Formats: sequence, structure tokens, C-alpha cells
Amino acid sequence: MSTVRINEKIKKEVTPILSDLGISLSEAINMFLHQIKINRGIPFELKLKEPTELNDGKGSYICEYGHVHNYTKKDIEDIKKEAKKNKGYKSSKEMIDDILGEE
Repeated sequence: MSTVRINEKIKKEVTPILSDLGISLSEAINMFLHQIKINRGIPFELKLKEPTELNDGKGSYICEYGHVHNYTKKDIEDIKKEAKKNKGYKSSKEMIDDILGEE
């Protein structure tokens, strides 16, 4: 008999899935440990992913977490230019006075 600390959140998320499979959490852990023995290592690939450029000509890429980012280099430059055009305020009072003065 061993004691294993398990993150409560993941335990709550996984338990119904295991239940649907007819497997208890304890059985799933034992299966995992047997797979480590059989494979003489972790039974799935462990690696750090590198961002992958999509070569779409826009600078889009897939980040290390597998999310697609469609931010183009051109769009970022446009955003920077637009931000420089926006009016700045020295205080919140100045901003509020300006907003109320426009109505």
C-alpha cells in the first residue's frame, strides 16, 4: 500500500472519465506504472515543443503550447503606429474632462 498525492482538480476531472471506462483511479495508476515497467520509461513522449512558423507570409506561428497565433508582423507595426496617434492623458481627471467635453 502506497500513498500518492494527486492534484484535486485533475482528480475531479479524470475520475468520471475513468468511471465511464470502468476503471478506478487506483487501477489507472497501477496501469500507468505497469506501462512504465514494460516500456522501461514513461509510456508517452516527453519533450519541449518549439514554436513553429507557418510560413504564410504573415508571421503566423504555432506556439509551444500548440496554439495558433495569427498576429502578423505588419499588424503589430500598424498597432504600434495607431497607438502613437492616440491621445495621452497626464491624469484621470484630464481624461474625464476631455470625455465629458466631447459630448
